[in-house]
Amino acid sequence: MRVGICIAWLVLIAFGARAAAPARIEARSADLLVVGLLQGDAMTINVSRLLDNAPVHDATVAVAFRGKTYPAIAQVNGSYSVNSPEFMLPGAIAMEFHVTFGGTEQTLAGNLQVGAAGDKADDSGSTRQMYWWVLNFAVCGAFLLLWARRKKGSDS
Repeated sequence: MRVGICIAWLVLIAFGARAAAPARIEARSADLLVVGLLQGDAMTINVSRLLDNAPVHDATVAVAFRGKTYPAIAQVNGSYSVNSPEFMLPGAIAMEFHVTFGGTEQTLAGNLQVGAAGDKADDSGSTRQMYWWVLNFAVCGAFLLLWARRKKGSDS
């Protein structure tokens, strides 16, 4: 019985320690799609062509917001990254992505909503799923315990 309770607590702790979903921004032009994911003070930017969804690796990307322009640094995996302490401020951010590739420059605009530090996402579906898994583990544990006692009783 104690083992089942310990397992249930471990599952609750594991599911309760999930990280918050990153803030997301999308900006489109006639040719390109820019997707930015914000975690903390760092944004990871993925640039792709709308025609075939192929990533754009050989571009120069700059991000302009709140009166400043930040150059994006190309990463090994083909994405780009921008770090700024401005990302830590809550509220809406109007952003422009300046993408230069193949001799053309395009400006893509979008809005990013950064939540306050105390905000909690609505995770009622995932909480319900967590309780479902805990219930499943408890039922399986109880079944195994009863089966083990029955086997033990029939052996003597």
